[in-house]
Amino acid sequence: MASGVCVITEFQDGDFRKVSYEVASEGKRVADALGCDLCAVVLGSGVGDKASVLGKYGVPKVLVADDEQLANYTAEAYVPVISEILREVDPEVVLLPASLNGKDLGARLAAHLETGLAMDCTEFKVEDGVFKAKRPLFAGKCFGWYEWDSSARPQVASCRPNVFEKTVVDEGATAEVSQVSPAIPSDRKVQVVKVEREESGKIELTEAEIIVSGGRGMKGPENFKMLEELAQLLGAAVGASRAAVDAGWRPHADQVGQTGKVVTPNLYIAVGISGAIQHLAGMGSSKYIVAVNKDPDAPIFSKADYGIVEDLFKFIPVFTEEVRKAKS
Repeated sequence: MASGVCVITEFQDGDFRKVSYEVASEGKRVADALGCDLCAVVLGSGVGDKASVLGKYGVPKVLVADDEQLANYTAEAYVPVISEILREVDPEVVLLPASLNGKDLGARLAAHLETGLAMDCTEFKVEDGVFKAKRPLFAGKCFGWYEWDSSARPQVASCRPNVFEKTVVDEGATAEVSQVSPAIPSDRKVQVVKVEREESGKIELTEAEIIVSGGRGMKGPENFKMLEELAQLLGAAVGASRAAVDAGWRPHADQVGQTGKVVTPNLYIAVGISGAIQHLAGMGSSKYIVAVNKDPDAPIFSKADYGIVEDLFKFIPVFTEEVRKAKS
């Protein structure tokens, strides 16, 4: 009979992604609410003893599949490997990141296990021993609570990055690490032959604590330099609206919105962005939203916590200088 909570982490470039700690922390909270055990699954290459760090987030046991063939995510390798591990562990609940790779993995994994999936969740709760998941609907206009049929096990849900709190349970704790060797399919049709990074040291949008985004109001690609300068001072990532991306001012990797990336930073600064519903769907869950727009009737102000009605070309340089003074 299925029991326990299992979290699936993301290990890349020799370290865990930040969202892994968020998922581990939430897994601990759910396991405590259900009164059951917790474990984690780590796939990658060169994991070594690094997996033991999950212990300080409340994970007592970690199952590690360490193989060069798992260095980069591919569905053909990860899905059967994780499925084999989960069938052995037989958990009640499986939590994983709703990252770019996690969204692909979650859907394929749930189908492979013949169970249900709640994607991109923002909250979980346990009521009378029943696990429930909350996720946004209709571009974030409303939310729905989901629960699984009794025949659907494990209950698979993915966690939206930057929503769940990363909680250190015991700074000195280390997890028990067990090496596993599931069969990795040899007849895979897709292989990662090379990974090219666009910009060294660039903060990933979905993991950024602060994002400064520009829209059509930036008037041209050269003006994004002022946002990059501000972002550097704030330790932020630079994003863009679809209008700016479609105009060729920024790469698609920077696009925030329904057809871009869904982000949930602590602070989102929207500069020269009108606030179309598609853009709001991608950043509406940010903790604090600041909008800078010269149009007082711009839709973005209805979502913003703080609004500045001003010409961005006047405001941003002054604001940047004030941030520089404060930082110094």
